[in-house]
Amino acid sequence: MAQAAEPEVGAEPPTRRKGRTAAREAGRTEAISERSLKLARFYQGKIETVPKVPVRSLADFSLWYTPGIAEVSRQIAAEPDRAFELTGRWNTIAVVTDGSRVLGLGDIGPRAALPVMEGKALLFKFLGGVDAIPVPVDTRTAPELVETVLRLAPAFGGINLEDIASPKCFEVLEELQKRLPIPVWHDDQLGTAAATVAGLLNALHLTDRSIGSTRTVLLGAGAANIATARLLIALGHDPRRITLVDHRGILHGERDDIDEIMLHNRWKYRLALQTHGGGRTGDLDSALEGADVLLAASTPVPGTVTPEHVRTMAARPIVFALANPLPEIWPAEATAAGAAVVATGRSDFPNQVNNSLVFPAVFRGVLDARARSIPDDLVLTAARELARHGRDAGLSADHLLPTMDERSVFPHVAAAVAEKAVELGLARHRLTREEYYARAVERMGRAARLVRTLAKGGLTDPMPDEKGRRKRTA
Repeated sequence: MAQAAEPEVGAEPPTRRKGRTAAREAGRTEAISERSLKLARFYQGKIETVPKVPVRSLADFSLWYTPGIAEVSRQIAAEPDRAFELTGRWNTIAVVTDGSRVLGLGDIGPRAALPVMEGKALLFKFLGGVDAIPVPVDTRTAPELVETVLRLAPAFGGINLEDIASPKCFEVLEELQKRLPIPVWHDDQLGTAAATVAGLLNALHLTDRSIGSTRTVLLGAGAANIATARLLIALGHDPRRITLVDHRGILHGERDDIDEIMLHNRWKYRLALQTHGGGRTGDLDSALEGADVLLAASTPVPGTVTPEHVRTMAARPIVFALANPLPEIWPAEATAAGAAVVATGRSDFPNQVNNSLVFPAVFRGVLDARARSIPDDLVLTAARELARHGRDAGLSADHLLPTMDERSVFPHVAAAVAEKAVELGLARHRLTREEYYARAVERMGRAARLVRTLAKGGLTDPMPDEKGRRKRTA
């Protein structure tokens, strides 16, 4: 057995360095959380409804309401799709949750989920120019949630499902996609999977790997990774070189609980048979030995993945630790253990691989096209376009993908998605890619201008500093 290397004289022991890193990052997370709570108390909500039309006097309400509005209603009654032309439905979506799996907090219910849905609606508006309404629903079963959304759907041009536990989320998404003539998207599945695929394509490029010869481990077999595995296989990844690991170990077709999985989670069961554990059995240790890629979307507990795990992987491995609010391993620890590329789901570390890079542009594209659905082809189109712009902007180990500050990429992704919807025959509103791009630029830019204008006019309260004093808005 090889002897361990002697530590340098005066060097800090690795265990102490690890402890300092964990304490520092945990402290930063706690500080952000405390600040967020204070601001939530101050603003009492992140979004509000404002009029879109001029109101010069009360006489104008004869146009915006009765009696004039009756003719608009008659037009829609005669031709229901005219709602997309004559109302705000064309640009309005519902952000729907039952609160059964919120971030890393678990089943906290629809009321506690509301702050997250408000934040999502704010991102939709600021980044995508999309009007999004938070809709937490007090239901417990998939059929109840499906029925509720079906009844609400006439008000919306699209549905964004959010923070719904697995496997319920798969059933709800599939049923609504079958029954509604508007785009339905589960962001924890499709948004996270698209961002992960985009980041992985560029990480493979950086490390001189190809998707056809890569061995990939997915830690966590919930919504995000099941969708990610499906997209990777669609891109040409050999399913027998994919290993999914859940809380009971490597997922394969001969595991002793496979009959239970077949009965209760047919999506997970299909992948168990398709991948057969990547030819491996056992736990995460067995899965990671010699692996090129780790895509972790599991427990938000640093230490779930250890530096020792990373050291057993192939040379220059790729490590995505995507759990929120805390990654499965701190980036500095993964890099020190030999990882060539490290990503997390957080914006305060390099390489955020997060659905916020995807959903604003995807919905901008499908709404502008008046698309009837969002199949996987549209999801992969978004992933490829996002990856391409990451390469164009200058690819490096610390810059895999555009950040939310690099918003010029979003109209390009929106236009690519809209064009694909036309190609697939899903678009009610058929334009050229250039026309979709111009509309996306205008609509996305308008939202940012609106935020600045409200702040400049004193209609948005200045954000108080850490001591509660209000800062002046420039």
